[in-house]
Amino acid sequence: MTGFVELGYLGLFIASFLAATVVPFSSEVVFSAMVYGGLNEWTCVFVATLGNWLGGMTCYYLGRLGKIEWIEKYLRIKREKIEKFMSYIHKYGDWFAFFSFLPGIGDIIAVAAGYFRCRWWIVAISMLIGKFVRYIVWMYFNGLLM
Repeated sequence: MTGFVELGYLGLFIASFLAATVVPFSSEVVFSAMVYGGLNEWTCVFVATLGNWLGGMTCYYLGRLGKIEWIEKYLRIKREKIEKFMSYIHKYGDWFAFFSFLPGIGDIIAVAAGYFRCRWWIVAISMLIGKFVRYIVWMYFNGLLM
C-alpha cells in the first residue's frame, strides 16, 4: 500500500482501477491514507471514482467479449454466478450496473452486464454514479471530510 501512497493521485488512480477489476484489493484503504496524508479529499473522490469506473468498464468489456471460458479461467468468475445475475439484469435493466461498487459481487455485475450485452452508455452512467456515491459515502462515514 505504501507504494500507492508514495505515487499520490496516480497511486490512488491505479489502486482504484485494480480494486474494480478481479484483483482482490481495497481502494478505500489507499483513499483514506491519501486524505489523512493531506491530499484534497474531493480530488481524491474524483480520482478514485475515475479509476474505479474505468476498472469496472474494463470488466464490462471483458464480459462483452462473450467467451465464458475466458471469464471463468482468467477472471475466476464461475458461469453459474454470471447466469444468476441474468435474472437481475433482465428484471432491473442496464441500470443494475449502479451496484457494481459492491464488494464481492461488483465485478460479477460488471462482467455480466457486458456478457449480456447491456447498453454500454447506460452501464457507464449508472456505474459512474454508483462508484462516485461509494467514495462520498466512504468519506463521510469515516470522517475524512476536512
